[in-house]
Amino acid sequence: MEVRTTRFGTVDIAEDRVIEFPKGLLGFSGQRRYCLLQPNDDAAFYWLQSLEDAGLAFVVTDPALFFQDYSAPIRPEQMQDLSLSRLEDAQVFVIVNKVGDALTANLQGPLVVNTVNRTGEQLVLADRRWTTRHHLMTVGRRQQVATA
Repeated sequence: MEVRTTRFGTVDIAEDRVIEFPKGLLGFSGQRRYCLLQPNDDAAFYWLQSLEDAGLAFVVTDPALFFQDYSAPIRPEQMQDLSLSRLEDAQVFVIVNKVGDALTANLQGPLVVNTVNRTGEQLVLADRRWTTRHHLMTVGRRQQVATA
């Protein structure tokens, strides 16, 4: 399937990379179909690209790579909405933002994806340990070397 993006031009993706968010994402309820773009096989960050708006994409990551004690509790009605029969079939992603020199993650609004039927939902957690701008890492600036 060909997907038009403003960042990467037209890219060809496999059908199993398409994720349907029936309720949309917070602030983007009109965009419901996305694909997951993976820069390389061992990438820690992915692009969640809208299939309906070429200019809409989010950087996402698996929070377990950065926070071993993080979990997104899924209520029974959410499991039903996602057609999840087993928690093992759920994949959790969080949206990543760059704030100054820091990468932050929205740990209060995780994205839960049913890996079997590729449907997802953005949850809103009440756990105050996590924030919408939880620090992931500091990114370095390129230094210019002076030449004589």
